[in-house]
Amino acid sequence: MIEVSRARTSDVEGIHRLVEPQAGRRVLLAKETVAYYESVPEFRVVRDEAGEVVGCGALHVMWRDLAEVRTLTVREDQLGTGVGSALLHRLIEDAREIGVSRVFCLTFETDFFARHGFEAIEGIPVEHEVYSELLRSYDEGVAEFLDLERVKPNTLGNTRMLRIL
Repeated sequence: MIEVSRARTSDVEGIHRLVEPQAGRRVLLAKETVAYYESVPEFRVVRDEAGEVVGCGALHVMWRDLAEVRTLTVREDQLGTGVGSALLHRLIEDAREIGVSRVFCLTFETDFFARHGFEAIEGIPVEHEVYSELLRSYDEGVAEFLDLERVKPNTLGNTRMLRIL
């Protein structure tokens, strides 16, 4: 049984350790440590018997009906064990609990997300008025969602995927 729990501030170093190699390969975006502390409430983690973080993922609300799965990753020795799936299932449940009806991700792992009901999309799946509001966000993830040119170097090759809940 894989136990997925809400992240604590004490998990930030472990989350950072998981993300750092992925960011180096440009699979995930690098973030400053302060950004992880600011987003602790968005994160879910899986810890091993020693309490070390072996998987993490976050759900970031972007709009009334839209959230993004972010920073979903597992330690290399945990690939294929169900940790990633357990995290994604919990994040989807979190989205439902808070009233979100659509979940977005930007990923290289298209097969994984497709197995969990995500479909590749083209364009921006929000109305013009919402797009205009989202442009005001300082969040880099929102810029990725909006497919803004300034984030293109960081997102080349990623697939934009969406799941309707």
